[in-house]
Amino acid sequence: MKRFTAHSEAPYYAYAHAHPDINMIKKLHSNSATFDSDLAKLLAFEAAQDPKIEATARDILANVKSHGDTAILDYTMRFDRWTPTSAGALEIDQRTLKSALGGLSQPIRAALETAATRIRLYHERQLHPSWQYTEADGTVLGQQITAIDRAGLYVPGGKAAYPSSVLMNAMAAKVAGVAELIMVTPTPDGIVNDTVLAAAELAGVDRVFRIGGAQAVGALAFGTATIPAVDKIVGPGNAYVAAAKRFVFGQVGIDMVAGPSEILVIADGKTNPDWVAMDLFSQAEHDEIAQAILLCPNADYIADVEASMERLLATMPRATIIRASLANRGALIHVRDLAEACEISNRIAPEHLELSVENPEALLPKIRHAGAIFMGIFSSESLGDYCAGPNHVLPTSRTSRFSSPLGVYDFQKRSSIIHVSPKGAETLGKVAATLARAEGLEAHAQSADMRLKS
Repeated sequence: MKRFTAHSEAPYYAYAHAHPDINMIKKLHSNSATFDSDLAKLLAFEAAQDPKIEATARDILANVKSHGDTAILDYTMRFDRWTPTSAGALEIDQRTLKSALGGLSQPIRAALETAATRIRLYHERQLHPSWQYTEADGTVLGQQITAIDRAGLYVPGGKAAYPSSVLMNAMAAKVAGVAELIMVTPTPDGIVNDTVLAAAELAGVDRVFRIGGAQAVGALAFGTATIPAVDKIVGPGNAYVAAAKRFVFGQVGIDMVAGPSEILVIADGKTNPDWVAMDLFSQAEHDEIAQAILLCPNADYIADVEASMERLLATMPRATIIRASLANRGALIHVRDLAEACEISNRIAPEHLELSVENPEALLPKIRHAGAIFMGIFSSESLGDYCAGPNHVLPTSRTSRFSSPLGVYDFQKRSSIIHVSPKGAETLGKVAATLARAEGLEAHAQSADMRLKS
């Protein structure tokens, strides 16, 4: 999942780093006696939950809960450095959203529209209908699937704003049938990002408010006189946003707390090494704690990729960040064969996995844990970030072992349907009463028994 650093929003995690040369990227070999411990150190990463950040986020949430719009206006003036005339001025009206979409250059608008269409079509395939079945005695069992009434989407603001993430989050919610989607985004120094607003209009966002930080999470969770409370909050933010989302979970649902971006490439040595080098860069450029790893059984090819990285790095606008990221958490790993590469990949459980091999279908059954799997040499991770169709909000920090990409299902709920027939009550009532008495719950037992007597 992408993480963002926007205006006064500090990065998610503090991480000390120098600016080393690219040849400081770690080089590991799976046959090394210390490989297991070396890999564990490479993967070890804990989100630093700074006590000061935690305390500040708690204070902000408490203030928003108690004082509503007054607190929101105060924090907007303090942190975003502009003064709304009233709480109502925090909302961006639909006409402004339409104007932002209409004002886009033709190439950007066409790209956004293409991406939006592909994202919508993919997510429509995730829709599942409610279902029921009838047993022999007439008892009906089933499941009713309904959408969340109102969802909140947090979008970082300023220079580090990403319209692609607006599309990914909002399109999934709208396809799911969410009745109202509320977007919050900070506008530091009063500057609005028109491309983000255009994406919101294109995706069908219902209301947009110019607020950010932990205070925006609080407004969505608790509601104010101006900003309605939601049922679930999605979207990434800075350390204060992440802390606030953790604290309001239970009051509302949340999608996940994002970790550092990750890419793992399994290569057989036949892909252009420049392509693999750039794919590794594509995640390393997010920040100094992103992770980029190559697994390959061909030592000569690993050297070729490293040479490509050395040569191409100088052409990158974010070369300093890439260099630090690769030195901090990157690795080139020589493995025995592709089967072992898959085993190691499952241990890593990456956010993005590229199977940059001649026959990716042969490896796919061996992959158990990955957020998104990119098959073959032409499937660059960047296509998944923007326009392939599947959601780019993905589990990070090995959480793909037990969680999935954001999807339509994240904006839906399932209710069990139990319609017991008179005959069914006889059979099930006896079973329920027996089990209830075994648990010492007599009211449960008699509740079932009374139906038997009727």
